[in-house]
Order: sequence, then C-alpha cells, then structure tokens
Amino acid sequence: MNNHPLSVAEPGLDLFAEIERLRRDLNAVILAHFYQEPDIQDIADFVGDSLALSQRAAETEAEVIVFAGVHFMAETAKILNPDKQVLLPDLEAGCSLADGCPPAEFATFLARYPGHKVISYINCSAATKAMSDVICTSSNAVKIVQSFPADQPLVFAPDRYLGSWVQRSLNRDLVLWPGSCEVHEVFSEKRLVELKVEYPAAVVAAHPECPAGVLQHADLVGSTSAILKYARETPARQIIVVTEAGILHQMRKDNPDKELIPAPGNDESCNCNECPYMKLNTLEKLYLCLRDRTPEITVDPAVAAKALIPINRMLELSR
Repeated sequence: MNNHPLSVAEPGLDLFAEIERLRRDLNAVILAHFYQEPDIQDIADFVGDSLALSQRAAETEAEVIVFAGVHFMAETAKILNPDKQVLLPDLEAGCSLADGCPPAEFATFLARYPGHKVISYINCSAATKAMSDVICTSSNAVKIVQSFPADQPLVFAPDRYLGSWVQRSLNRDLVLWPGSCEVHEVFSEKRLVELKVEYPAAVVAAHPECPAGVLQHADLVGSTSAILKYARETPARQIIVVTEAGILHQMRKDNPDKELIPAPGNDESCNCNECPYMKLNTLEKLYLCLRDRTPEITVDPAVAAKALIPINRMLELSR
C-alpha cells in the first residue's frame, strides 16, 4: 500500500531539520518505541515501552500525535485522544499478536468461558480491547493479574508465552488465547545456551514474550524498560539481550562500557531478531506523514468508547 501521495521526500532535504520544523508548526509530539530504527528514536520527543507510551499519549497536550510504532499503539493513542489527530508513518506497521487474535474468533472463544474476567495484552486491536475487562503490558502484567481475587477465573490474551510466564510467576491458572509474537517465539534455547557457554560471565535479559525454554536461562525476565534498567544496574560487563534488536541502540547509549550480545533466533544466517513491522517506519516516512498529515488513524467511536474503559483501568492500576 502506498500511504502517501508522494512516496519519497524531496532530494537533498535535511529530514531532521524538516521534522523539527513541522513538529513545531503542527504542535506535534513524536512518540517512538524502543524497537524503532535509531534515527527515529533519536528525534522522538519520548521513547518508551508500551506502558510508558500509553501514559504519555494520555497526558500529552500536543494537537498532533505521531506514533512511531505499530498500528495497535497508534490506535490506543487515538482512543485516549479522540479529538486529536494521530498519525502513523506506515499503515502497514501491524503486529502478529494483534493479527492473530481476530475479534470475531475472540468473541467465540470468550463465549466458552462464562464468568471469566478478560485481561488483554495491549498488543491487540481496539475491537479485542473492547471485549476486555482490563488491558496490560509486559511491564505490569503480573500486577494486573494480581489485582483480581485469587478465586476469580481469568482469560489472558493474546500472548500465550507472556500469559504462561505470569502463570508461573504467580502460580495461578489462566485460560490462554494461543497467540504469539513472531519475533520472540523464534528465539532459540539451543543457541542461547551456546552463547552462555561462549560468554560464561554474561548475564541474560529476556522479554516475557519468549518461550519458557528460553526464559528459564534468563537472569532477568522483563519488559523493554525493565531490560534497560537491568542493563544499567547490573555489575556484569556482558549482557545477552533476548528481545527485538532495536533496543540495543538505547542500551548502547546507556552502557558504552558494556558488551551487549544480541541473542540469535532459529535462523542460522541471522544473529539477531528484528520485527519486520516496527522496521517499516523510516525517518523519511516520519517526515512525509508530518508533511501530508497522513496516514491518519481512526477508530470507530462505539468501539473506542468500550476499549477506553479497560485501557483506563490499566492506567489507574499502573499509577
């Protein structure tokens, strides 16, 4: 899909300067996820994980929100700011977790579990959020599950690996939707063990979207923000990083004296895992979306009104 009337920037343009000018002229804020390319992270007003980005989107006084991330993130920003313009540099920037939980199928699934409360990971569509009691992120999933009484049956969707990690952490049964992140599910336990042998002094920081076999070797299991904090605080000089490789940019800035080792996936030809959706956004597309004020994110108002309730519950529980 061609998202812009003119799909390339004018030759010789200083994209950094033009983005800065347009940001001022439009009273725009640029929010970027840690998995975005380095140039986008460097020019963003705020870089964060899904929880922090949701909090910033809820607080912003900017008139235009440019979300350098994926579709569900921009959609969440629009739900929180129905009267503001929300732009996404590339509309094709989706998410395998969101795509793998179609709302109609999810509704059929939920009908099999009457009496269950529904916790949905933020990596899902607005329509899926609208069927949920509360939203969570990898930063607060344990806390959100703990907010329900121990005897309350719960459905957790759409990431089965995050859900099963929460189950193990709390020794609590959850009904899991069978979804997964296509980036994190292919991290290889075998290759991680080989790395640990190669770097015996290294610690391992892993994202809970990874399979259990990988997580059992981690010194820290946590969100991107938790991984960044751990990297800053650990006395270890070598850190094996088991999440999307975009995080390495911020980690290197924070830890210039430490060796960061990206964990490989199952593909022998690649030493790191990258999200193909996150990497669809580029500095040029960021400029074009500010210049043309498109692609714009819209959410059906009835769906948005229902989805806002569980999003706000998450934000209240995360204060």
